[in-house]
Amino acid sequence: MSTALLTDQYELTMLNAALRDGSADRPCVFEVFSRRLPTGRRYGVVAGTRRILDALAEFRFGDAEVAFLRERGFVDETTIEWLAAYRFGGDIDGYAEGELFFPGSPILTVSGTFAECVVLETLILSVLNHDAAVAAAATRMVTAARGRSLIEMGSRRTHEEAAVAAARAAYLAGFTATSNLAAGARYDIPTTGTAAHAFTLLHEDEPAAFAAQVAVNGPGTTLLVDTYDITVGIRRAVEVAGPKLGAIRIDSGDLSVLAGQSRELLDSLGAIDTKIIVSGDLDEYAIAALAAEPVDGYGAGTAVVTGSGAPAAGLVYKLVEVAGKPVVKRSENKATVGGRKTAVRRHKPTGTAVEEIVAARCTPTAMPHDRALQRPFVRGGTVVDDVPSLEDARSLLRQNLISIPWEGLKLSAGDPAIPVVVQAAGGTGS
Repeated sequence: MSTALLTDQYELTMLNAALRDGSADRPCVFEVFSRRLPTGRRYGVVAGTRRILDALAEFRFGDAEVAFLRERGFVDETTIEWLAAYRFGGDIDGYAEGELFFPGSPILTVSGTFAECVVLETLILSVLNHDAAVAAAATRMVTAARGRSLIEMGSRRTHEEAAVAAARAAYLAGFTATSNLAAGARYDIPTTGTAAHAFTLLHEDEPAAFAAQVAVNGPGTTLLVDTYDITVGIRRAVEVAGPKLGAIRIDSGDLSVLAGQSRELLDSLGAIDTKIIVSGDLDEYAIAALAAEPVDGYGAGTAVVTGSGAPAAGLVYKLVEVAGKPVVKRSENKATVGGRKTAVRRHKPTGTAVEEIVAARCTPTAMPHDRALQRPFVRGGTVVDDVPSLEDARSLLRQNLISIPWEGLKLSAGDPAIPVVVQAAGGTGS
């Protein structure tokens, strides 16, 4: 399906005017970056780049799209003919998925003619702002979980396609699995799920529901025990499945209190290896509050797919260079640094990151233990062969979280985990 109309009208009206005045073919550089992180956040997480590359391949104005443009009439026939032949022929560079970013990090650079680059703005920001927001929230939950498993289960709390993208971003962040089957099929993410309260209510009583589930899934399944009385539910679950019951799930009540009581009861019934999974409007703060409780895993939904209060990452797509010369936006609170940027992450010999160096129209001052952050994704309109995989992104993010100072992992508000220092041609700044 074409992605060409997943855009704003003004992208095409700008194109129309640029084609008419002859500026459409001027070589340009656009950059994606954030001016600030969402309130309370100390880092951002790059996610969605692979989805952009997939969407780029489908950015075509076919017969249906052309017919729509002619019907609406907001661009002229010359522009429509240009769009009908559109194929991106420029270059795209950027941070790999799983990299951390901070205010001013040039996480994506799009180079080409003004015309071919400007029409991609909305699509690129739509993908990156959503996926990076979800990934950042999910990463905070993974940190709060301290190695315990996390299941993404927010499909019913967002748009159906956003649910698939959110599942991918959460898995990139370190979640164990998703409940969303489309995400499993599309991105080879592990999927999981057993039963809801409706299944219990369907049956004459709780033991009958548990027995039906165990008969199909075996005693290693997870039984939802809080439809009626949790204590009774746990006893019935162990009676039906035996002490080898895989797990119980608690979806309501004071989870801190119930987890401890449930552990004691399970142990007393001989189900010492039965795990306790909790769910129910969990976010990173609720997960952190359960750190000392006997919880083995979490199910998180609404907070994941909505970015846990920050549904967009605050990324912008700005023109920074025209015909080899830097251009600068100077409006109040929205100033930009002109010129193409390169970036490196600077580390101590121990591997701890200390700052990010962003160089505008110059080469960053080389220091031992620097790591280049940008890599090629598209050359001459063709996606390069070695774009990192989703598993690569998960691994890279784990390494990045280990490398930043421990203060940067706190859930409390504070400064970005590391500062960004801008070096410009003819001098340095910050």
